[in-house]
Amino acid sequence: MVGLGALRGSPLRTALSTLGVVIGVGALVSVLAVGDGVERFARQQIERSTDLLMIMVTPRTSRSMDGIMVRMADYPVFSSVDATALQDALGSAAAVYLGVVGGVAARAVGDSTVRGVIVSGVGAVPRDLPYTVHAGRLLDAADLTAGEPVVVFPAATADALGLTVGDSVLLGPASFRIVGLLAAPDSATRVPAVVPLDVVARALAPMPPPPPAVTIRVGTIEAVPAVRESVEAWLGARWPDWNDRVAVQSNERLVDQARQGMLIFKLLMGAITGISLVVGGIGIMNVLLASVTERTREIGIRRAAGARRGDILVQFLAEAVTITGAGSAAGVLLGIGVAMGVAALMRAQTEADIHAALTLPTMVVAAAAAIIVGLASGLYPAIRAARLPPIDAIRTE
Repeated sequence: MVGLGALRGSPLRTALSTLGVVIGVGALVSVLAVGDGVERFARQQIERSTDLLMIMVTPRTSRSMDGIMVRMADYPVFSSVDATALQDALGSAAAVYLGVVGGVAARAVGDSTVRGVIVSGVGAVPRDLPYTVHAGRLLDAADLTAGEPVVVFPAATADALGLTVGDSVLLGPASFRIVGLLAAPDSATRVPAVVPLDVVARALAPMPPPPPAVTIRVGTIEAVPAVRESVEAWLGARWPDWNDRVAVQSNERLVDQARQGMLIFKLLMGAITGISLVVGGIGIMNVLLASVTERTREIGIRRAAGARRGDILVQFLAEAVTITGAGSAAGVLLGIGVAMGVAALMRAQTEADIHAALTLPTMVVAAAAAIIVGLASGLYPAIRAARLPPIDAIRTE
């Protein structure tokens, strides 16, 4: 109560020191919130347009002997049972697909215009695809078991060939009925033609299809290394020499670069805005030092009346925490408003779907930074006040 009374006694000085904290916390919250929003947007773009979240497990069909690639006769052939077992081992951390991929020529029936497409034969209902359904539908469980030649075709290639849902398209020598059209989030992303695994050999004829491969799509960038370790452990339990029998591929280096880039961005922005919070802390220190000078006689009387050094120390620290607490509350509100405004400006200027994201870590960092600055700024004035000799303090005019 004594500390609050002292703060109310100098309202202008207290308000100015609080304003420094408001600006510092507001800047920190706004930058972190916008940074979280940009990170979320970047993650969405990575998931949609790159293969950083993919892990490929493919059988090794050949081996190098004396500098010559020799075809192997006993390479593993993955089945839907293997895909199901791996999915059970990974749980909800990733989605497992069994498939065959190959490139073929595509054209409309009765037309000579040809386009190259990648055909992906899948053994399970696709989910979490990095594409959007432009028209029609995706493959369902009935398509995978009926043995019918159906395809979910790339929308851009369908437009080039003048095809739509319900039309027939020639993939290689075989005719497939289009049940859906897939679109990519940007024109640079290649979209495959997705067909049931049982009929993919028709599109790739007369060449025999490659052995099925297992594709694992991970939920987040951070989880890729752990999921890869789990996949390798599952393979090791089946084949002690699995590294000679299958190849496990992922863009580990690019994943690490993406994670590191996001972390560096947030640390840099937080460090820059943290400077303004330090400036606010210096303002608090100045206010409390002035308060110690003005109230030297009062401190001496309190010490003579029985107050201990710890009581004086707590009093001035309480004043510092009060200033930072009030400034932090107002700063958070200011930061949220500024972050929303900046995100709206970024959307208007770039047409990128960026929104301010106020996460729990952001709130914790802002609150912790304000408390630390408040305590650090008030510690020296509080110690100085507590160490004043009572007799000398009382004699001070």
